[in-house]
Amino acid sequence: MERGRVIKSTGSWYTVERENGELIECRVRGKFRQRNIKSTNPVAVGDWVRFYGETNEYVISDIDERKNYIVRKSVNLSKQSHIIASNLDQAVLVATLKNPVTFPTFIDRFCVAAEAYHISVVIVFNKIDLFDEEEREMVEAFRSVYTDLGYVTAVCSAETGEGLDEFKSILKDKVSLLSGHSGVGKSTLINAIDKNIKIKTGAISEAHYTGQHTTTFAEMHKLDFGGYIVDTPGIRGFGLVDIEKEEMAGYFPEMRELLPDCKFYNCVHISEPGCAVKEGIKTGKVAETRYKSYLNMYQNSDEEHYR
Repeated sequence: MERGRVIKSTGSWYTVERENGELIECRVRGKFRQRNIKSTNPVAVGDWVRFYGETNEYVISDIDERKNYIVRKSVNLSKQSHIIASNLDQAVLVATLKNPVTFPTFIDRFCVAAEAYHISVVIVFNKIDLFDEEEREMVEAFRSVYTDLGYVTAVCSAETGEGLDEFKSILKDKVSLLSGHSGVGKSTLINAIDKNIKIKTGAISEAHYTGQHTTTFAEMHKLDFGGYIVDTPGIRGFGLVDIEKEEMAGYFPEMRELLPDCKFYNCVHISEPGCAVKEGIKTGKVAETRYKSYLNMYQNSDEEHYR
């Protein structure tokens, strides 16, 4: 029995990297699929698996315990989830505040989902070359909302090369989930730091992934300077699958600190008297953009995704 890591999945075949770096194709043992796993895919990219067999006949027989994983709502079975990837060191969101705009609610939803699944967050603000000096100050002010909360952030431009060394050091020797809306420049950024990786550009619109019979699979790419990138095709319905709306505030670090000070133990931080979170907005402990994101998520928690 050997051990290896799943780096690609097509749903029926899995590309596994052996511990010596060799890539092999594996199937899943029939009985294995019958396990009580609440996801549409029993094996996910990033899984450490046990396998056996010989050339062209390798079979995955077991999965090592996952240190974490992140899911999206399955497009096929509404009550099930699809594991995007497992055993991640960090989740990297590439965002743009111009051409196109990544809305604060989307950034915050990404952060909440990662918090819920115990994954560190990095927010990379790309296309900084598009901003003049005054706009750059606005970007830095918005960025500071997240750095003050302890999130790792960076500003980059694939066009000018600004921030690329920092971006590279963030990814080095780590397994990083890479996410972001179509058009934010994920593939351009990665190609700028590692010419050997060919991450798909946003040629297929996210609308494609809303079809009733479409399932998407992530893929892991090895970086030539150390580490892996997990590319996620289509992030509609990302995260928040298992989070009750009453628990939502607990995944905002700045709100979590204030919860014990609310007058009512079941306070939902909207209209209750003596709410420490709402008081935190007045004192600057909670940014207004973050509170608006919380309201959006709380009030639309039954919807599949947010803007």
